[in-house]
Amino acid sequence: MKPQQYSAKDDMQFNLSASYTDLYEIAMGQALFQAGQHEKPSVFDYFFRKLPFGGGYAIFAGLGTLLEALEGWRFTAQDLDQLAAAGFDPAYIAYLKELRFRCSVHSVPEGEVVFPTEPLLRVEGSLIEAQVIETLLLNLVNYQSLVATRAARIRSVAGDAVLSEFGLRRAHGPGGILAARAAVVGGFDSTSNVYAAQLYGLKAEGTMAHSFVQWYDDELAAFRAFAEARPHNTVLLVDTYDTLRSGIPNAITVAREMRERGHRLRAVRLDSGDLAFFSRRARAMLDAAGLPEVKIVASNQLDEYVIRSLRQQHAPIDIYGVGTSLVAVPPDAALDGVYKLAVADGAPRLKVSESLTKTTLPGRKQVYRFFDDAGQFSGADGVALDNRGAPGRLIHPFESYKTMSSAHLRGEPLLHPVMKHGRRIGPAPTLDEVRQHSAARIALLPAEFLRFENPHTYKVGLSEDLHVLREHLRLTHKPGTPTT
Repeated sequence: MKPQQYSAKDDMQFNLSASYTDLYEIAMGQALFQAGQHEKPSVFDYFFRKLPFGGGYAIFAGLGTLLEALEGWRFTAQDLDQLAAAGFDPAYIAYLKELRFRCSVHSVPEGEVVFPTEPLLRVEGSLIEAQVIETLLLNLVNYQSLVATRAARIRSVAGDAVLSEFGLRRAHGPGGILAARAAVVGGFDSTSNVYAAQLYGLKAEGTMAHSFVQWYDDELAAFRAFAEARPHNTVLLVDTYDTLRSGIPNAITVAREMRERGHRLRAVRLDSGDLAFFSRRARAMLDAAGLPEVKIVASNQLDEYVIRSLRQQHAPIDIYGVGTSLVAVPPDAALDGVYKLAVADGAPRLKVSESLTKTTLPGRKQVYRFFDDAGQFSGADGVALDNRGAPGRLIHPFESYKTMSSAHLRGEPLLHPVMKHGRRIGPAPTLDEVRQHSAARIALLPAEFLRFENPHTYKVGLSEDLHVLREHLRLTHKPGTPTT
């Protein structure tokens, strides 16, 4: 296919037309169309197989972005022209011109604590619609869930410190826009990304660069100029030359001058060196100068481990700016979320693999979160066939000799209808509401699942009828034929 013509009006925007997909999705669509199979009913599941960062949980994010994209999903005239030039069937292209997303979607709430194997999204509708959105869905949900999970891990060790996402310059292109949104889902307070702040209603925060300080003949002149330009939100970067002998003393001078004008210095920023040492010395110098209200911002290659160490050292840091580790999400870089067919024209389907861990779960399903008597997460979720109720016994998905009783636990269904016939059900929650939901759910997770080193494994089991169905389909499968 020919590349799309770039237009200046597309700057800083995601092209979320139906062409936001892989070519093979559209090619499969034509084959289904020509075979008369394209409008048969189907059910697809989204799930992931492995927790990121060696952690004990993940945070589901990106649902709001996905639903917004699906409501406006269509092939544009430009899309159709390029498909025609690529040799696609004219009758198929005429069909795509009128095609809209009219499927129904069930999902766990955005911000939910989630675990491997369990379906997090269920898409039901015509096969061609449910199939062609696969790449779009994976692109929007996998990355945002990964970033939100890293953000939640950072929030878990940051205490009451302010967390700001500083990652746009390190992000993989426009992905930095979605990263800012996902960071807030995971517990961050703000972003340096002005576009994302405008797009999603976030709080934009920023300080200054070393180049600003270097431009002036001396550091004090640079600080004074910035304070005059930003009197109500002045944050001074104090490590350009010498943090303790130059940066902090000059910041104190400017803070006193601002106070005389009826303003105040909001914060100083440390961006290099031993942050625990420099923050303690800076705090002592600011307090001795009668400036206890001036906050300390720290940045520079921060992640959950560095911030945890700084907190353990009682570093007096009030605000953390986190960039690379949040948006580039090392060492995982990607969440292994997948999107698989579960029902074809009313018949359950599964993908068979030599490894049972890669064999999918057939049928339309519901996920249950079980709670103990204290109202905490019990340490086990159950996946069951839909409309059968919470299972009373759970079977390990890959080692069937391992079972546990769940009859004594309260089960809460996690998958809820969020879209019917291509339209969202009810008002979309705000990002602040999603953030609050995520924090509330993490608070219900026992401590053994929150630790970074050797976290306890959260159990996800199958109901007995789902286990029996999968085993029947798997063991009676004939190579080259569908499992029904």
